Amino acid sequence: MLESAASLVQEHADLEKQLADPAVFGDQDKVRKLNKRYAALAPTVAAYHAWHTAQDDLAAARDPDDDRDIILEVKAGEGGDESALFAGDLLRMYLRYAERRGWKTELIDATESDLGGYKDVQVAIKAKGTPEPGDAPWARLKYEGGVHRVQRVPVTESQGRIHTSAAGVLVMPEAEEVEVTIDPNDLKIDVYRSSGPGGQSVNTTDSAVRITHLPTGTVVSCQNEKSQLQNKESALRVLRARLHQIAQDAANAEASAARRSQVRTVDRSERIRTYNYPENRISDHRTGYKSYNLDTVLDGDLDPVVQSAVDADEKARMAAVAEGA
Repeated sequence: MLESAASLVQEHADLEKQLADPAVFGDQDKVRKLNKRYAALAPTVAAYHAWHTAQDDLAAARDPDDDRDIILEVKAGEGGDESALFAGDLLRMYLRYAERRGWKTELIDATESDLGGYKDVQVAIKAKGTPEPGDAPWARLKYEGGVHRVQRVPVTESQGRIHTSAAGVLVMPEAEEVEVTIDPNDLKIDVYRSSGPGGQSVNTTDSAVRITHLPTGTVVSCQNEKSQLQNKESALRVLRARLHQIAQDAANAEASAARRSQVRTVDRSERIRTYNYPENRISDHRTGYKSYNLDTVLDGDLDPVVQSAVDADEKARMAAVAEGA
């Protein structure tokens, strides 16, 4: 279709050249035919140029991190053990989604709950090769940041009553070492023994690491690896991603607004999405998306939900461009 439109645009340009040639005006019949055709093509040409302008504006408005891999964190919130179980369900959903898209995943750190869920879990998600524009992990999953609410009967509920709890998701583009310079003097590093569900020690050495970035107050802990050095490297990796995001927020008001939509307090009020098990329903409160296939979404069929956020964001960006024009 675009190729056909391009040929019409070229024809319109050729007609314009002919109509500018004084020699043509000796033949009034030809002039009338040329003018008629030129006028007929004008709407198509205008639409073609408007489409290209819109595409250029949209490309200019895209986040420069859209081609990046990510670090995704899921944290249990209000709801105790049920929230931790839901955090585990969300993690599985993202891992299955990554699998469907052919991405690689790597567990960075996790603190398990007593019933098998997660109090806090961090995972790296990486594209294989060079993804197409808009298909990298950050481009697809950056809208997942925020509070996710679940409504269902917990496994600990003996009366069959539906409870509401929440888990928080934080998504950060992964930063390379050369992109974020961290002064060792700005770090406070504590070591301690790793702990498992219930708080029991799972290691006889002080292998767990907690790093505090003093200038920003950012704290990162890692305990999954067996050695202190490995945990330190994992923690620095997450710290770089967080500092990169902080720098982006400070430099870009739009990124800052997007960041504020992500999780700050993991309670039930700042929700972006609700997962209703009794109705098999998923609802995104930012885009208005709603469907009754929650089971398949939790199994990784997340693209329609993600696409609703992508479309809503692009619509808002285009509206902003139009207002500023």
